[in-house]
Amino acid sequence: MKNIILIGMMGCGKTTCGRLLARRLGRELVDTDALIVEREGRSIPDIFAQSGEDYFRAREVEAARREGLIVACGGGLPLRPAAMDPLRETGTVIFLARDPGETYDAESMAGRPLAQDGRAAFLARFRQREPVYRAAAHHTVTNFSDPETTVQTILEVLDI
Repeated sequence: MKNIILIGMMGCGKTTCGRLLARRLGRELVDTDALIVEREGRSIPDIFAQSGEDYFRAREVEAARREGLIVACGGGLPLRPAAMDPLRETGTVIFLARDPGETYDAESMAGRPLAQDGRAAFLARFRQREPVYRAAAHHTVTNFSDPETTVQTILEVLDI
């Protein structure tokens, strides 16, 4: 059974939608950020501060290697082809293309090290990443009226 891999900017709904998808499909959710925090025994800001972004990104690559999962990827994981290539081979990648301004305004960015430079920097980071997300994805979802509707859209895209 192929994995369903959710990618997109931090705060776009990957974990929330992943949790709902996992419940609806009876699958396990692997949130790469949560798995890394659990394995490392320290927060993402601490990992970034103490070990750096490269160390964190290397941990992401190790996070989801089984089949039949719902995988909520960290926002930066798709920037590493060595990380995305195996995920694309074992699953279907869905880019959650939520408006970055809406995401920044609606979600707490307190525990997100790469969102600490303000709204303009967040929007610039999205513009930089968006082409990578689109290239990595098999499908793109833009319906974000609420998490249940987004999940229903994902299921329709996947024909499940």
